[in-house]
Amino acid sequence: MKKISDEVKVNGRLIGEIDALYHDAALKFGLNDTELKILYTLCIFGDESPLTEIRRLTALAKQTINSGIRKLESQNLIELSQSTPKTKNVRLTEAGKILANQTVTKLLEIETEIFESWKVNDVKKYLELTERFANELKLKMQEIES
Repeated sequence: MKKISDEVKVNGRLIGEIDALYHDAALKFGLNDTELKILYTLCIFGDESPLTEIRRLTALAKQTINSGIRKLESQNLIELSQSTPKTKNVRLTEAGKILANQTVTKLLEIETEIFESWKVNDVKKYLELTERFANELKLKMQEIES
């Protein structure tokens, strides 16, 4: 096995720490990780999103997402609608919007506050480098044989 660089180790640790912080937030809000990720994604999209985008952006298993969707739907927090014969949209209900404002919106406000406290060039550079890393990782992952 090749030597793993210190930068890769630090990056992996940071990703894990950030994931743990979001997990802790979900627990504080009385949600599980799946519910938080679904609500977070809906808020990013403006209260409604194609189900396929929720699956893609949360990177959770299809069954995990479906279970989370069913639970949120049974609590009248989201609604599903058919946008095309093959595509469903997920939308926050009024009750879902209230819950999102009490939970996910707080996270988004914290994230906004952090970015606003940074220099504009630092935010721009962070986002550019993160996007570059994601794009290069995606390309390299395509090279991996199944």
